[in-house]
Amino acid sequence: MHIYFSGIGGTAIGPLALISRQAGYEVSGSDQQDSQYIQYLIKQGVTNIHISQTREQIAAAHDKNPIDWLVHSSAVSSQNPELLFAHEQNIKTSKRDELINLITQEKNLKMLAVAGTHGKTTTTAMAIWLFKQLGLPISYSVGAKISFGDMGQYQDGSQYFIYECDEFDRNFLAFEPHLSLITGVSWDHHEIFPTREDYQQAFKEFISQSTKTILWQEDFDYLNLQPNSSLLVQNSANPHIHNLKLAGLYNRLDAWLAIQAVHKLTKEPLEKLIELMNNFPGLQRRMEQIIPGLFSDYAHTPEKIRGALSVATEMAQNTGQNVVILYEPLHNRRQHYMLHDYGDCFAGAAKVYWLPSYLAREDPTQRVIPPEELISHVADPSIAQAAQRDKTLQQTIRTHLKNNDMIVALAGGGGNSLDEWLRENFKS
Repeated sequence: MHIYFSGIGGTAIGPLALISRQAGYEVSGSDQQDSQYIQYLIKQGVTNIHISQTREQIAAAHDKNPIDWLVHSSAVSSQNPELLFAHEQNIKTSKRDELINLITQEKNLKMLAVAGTHGKTTTTAMAIWLFKQLGLPISYSVGAKISFGDMGQYQDGSQYFIYECDEFDRNFLAFEPHLSLITGVSWDHHEIFPTREDYQQAFKEFISQSTKTILWQEDFDYLNLQPNSSLLVQNSANPHIHNLKLAGLYNRLDAWLAIQAVHKLTKEPLEKLIELMNNFPGLQRRMEQIIPGLFSDYAHTPEKIRGALSVATEMAQNTGQNVVILYEPLHNRRQHYMLHDYGDCFAGAAKVYWLPSYLAREDPTQRVIPPEELISHVADPSIAQAAQRDKTLQQTIRTHLKNNDMIVALAGGGGNSLDEWLRENFKS
């Protein structure tokens, strides 16, 4: 079967393309722009990719090797030329969930789903790390590059499929996992979930579809759940969590969820899993060092920012450095809902350089909120100033590096984001 992935450079679609290729399918695809994810896929053997999405290009691909199924990302509009071509040619189309369900059913895989507003990618990677350290075959999909495997993998002999199961576009409601982890819940994706109650209800439905769910007491309370045997509720004050040596409280909490999941599935002792987790090497864009002193993190909501700062400030305490933040908000649309939630989320930073929001999937009727206005909602606005991705910012970064400051870029965007700009201008 030939599967064509429209939006193949996305952090959810890209890993699925890798998995499909390893599972024995013919794979090709396209994206609107080149990116580090596209180049990663090419290096992993998914070479039949073209940049831009036109009728002519997909028609040529279809003529060369007839497409059986077009899988598209949530960002692809109904008027996308590739999607229109597929409909005209009676090619099956779907989002990624239908294909994932097919692969897991065909390969007899049980799903370990990792869901939540924040911490999904890290927790997914941590669970994958433990399985690999135990020498157990595993299939998985994770939304970031990891040093100990591909972003997506199908492995013969796997019993489980570890899936970063996000709530955007209600994707996670397409699955009935064997075991689910809830990493933390706070209202997000407001264009999909207009009210906080809508968001909470979606998570409650997801949990009801899971055979077993591991979650924190705080989320159990927030979702107003009732005790039952399918819920394994964790206490974030559990003293065993202190045995984890990873930097950052939120990292340690994510690690504990992954440990609990792998313990339940493999029966390996908690002490052994804690020891293995203490060697977790991290993953791309989760406090990833670009060059000495300059780090990149995907944090883009107040909860994620606090989590990133908890890691950065612990690291800086050990070295006596000041923490300097470069912040590029993800989506103007999101800012209209969260501007009052910034508060003290940058506590611990000596300076914040606030860039214009990364724009994608925006509501054209919404006013674009400038950095100066967003800064006014920070508990201590004096630590922040508006900035642009330009030569002035480059020089400012070099000055901070010369002063031995720890610089952390917080940016959730993909192609042409602050993260990519930094990698282009500050190479090791």
